[in-house]
Amino acid sequence: MERLVGDNIVLIGTAHVSEKSVDEVREAIERHKPEIVAVELDPSRYKVLTGKREWRDLPITKVLSGSNPYFFIAQAFLAAMQRRIGMEQGVEPGAEMLAAIEAAGENDIRVLLADRDISITLKRAWKKMSLREKMRLTWNLMAAITGVYDEEMEEIDVDQLMEEDMLNMMVEELSEIVPSVADVLIHERDTFIAKKILQASKDGKVLAVVGAGHINGLAEKLEKRGPFPTYESLNYVPPKGFSIAKAFGWGVPWFFLTWMFYMAFTGNYETLREGFIVWFLANGIFAAIGAALAMGHPLSILTAFCVAWFTSLNPTLAAGWFAGLVEAKIRKPTMADLEYIEAETLRGFMSNKVVRVLMVTAFANLGSVIGTIYALPYILGTV
Repeated sequence: MERLVGDNIVLIGTAHVSEKSVDEVREAIERHKPEIVAVELDPSRYKVLTGKREWRDLPITKVLSGSNPYFFIAQAFLAAMQRRIGMEQGVEPGAEMLAAIEAAGENDIRVLLADRDISITLKRAWKKMSLREKMRLTWNLMAAITGVYDEEMEEIDVDQLMEEDMLNMMVEELSEIVPSVADVLIHERDTFIAKKILQASKDGKVLAVVGAGHINGLAEKLEKRGPFPTYESLNYVPPKGFSIAKAFGWGVPWFFLTWMFYMAFTGNYETLREGFIVWFLANGIFAAIGAALAMGHPLSILTAFCVAWFTSLNPTLAAGWFAGLVEAKIRKPTMADLEYIEAETLRGFMSNKVVRVLMVTAFANLGSVIGTIYALPYILGTV
């Protein structure tokens, strides 16, 4: 799919998992001989695409503890979904972008990374979601990556992808699940890419390789030639707000610590001792049960038991984080494990190292919360 905008902008629409798209990209670059090749990538995704082995071998503990976990998780989810179609076509996800980059390099053509940082897009989208939308999104992402939608995915035709590229199909589906973020996921990205292309076109002819679903939106914005919002406004991420969950997370520790000081000040040491034991055991036992239900390693279960009482008193910590970290140190999952989750059977799903770590983390956290709720009535009863 090819579309001309003015005299010096060429838009090439591709399907992200089509061999035909790879050939068309190379042919278009040879035919148009542009000064600049723009690709629908941001610097982080470019680094992943051009260094797949290094990315897949990256320990997930390094990813989750780094400054940009949003990007890596989103990239893995996207790659897993694209792989379900790409495997049948014999094409790696993003092959057409690589072809554009390689062809540009062979012809000494400048490459422009035109897309907005995906982590900024996800953060802006996340801020706009309600709690219900966040829950629906989490469920649908897990369903997609684990193969719940396999039958539907098998029915998708590559020719259909030329009308609606994989990423854009995901975006449209996400817009149905979380309608409040459609503007962030669709229009803002089109605006950002169009602005980059238009600015680059001042230096020469631009050939832009984008998903087919972006063609109409980009062409419309490029033909109008602005005005565009500033990059500062497009990259702005609203600060964190206050929530009921945050109020509970801070309120419970303050209440429990105040209760401890009050009991010590009034000399009720026996009640203080019993209350602390209840708090310790309730948080520890339920957190350990959660880790055990997730089939965590014995050391992960023990870690959840030992730290839960303390993490429940610190809103910035969570028992699952420690249990998950121990599980990750033992299992040593990589980003390749996240990308290649097999879900034909429950056993196959649960045997995945990343799934095991995430389940241990989530279940230990849930158990600790249940333990806190279980212990509170006893504490309140002593006041």
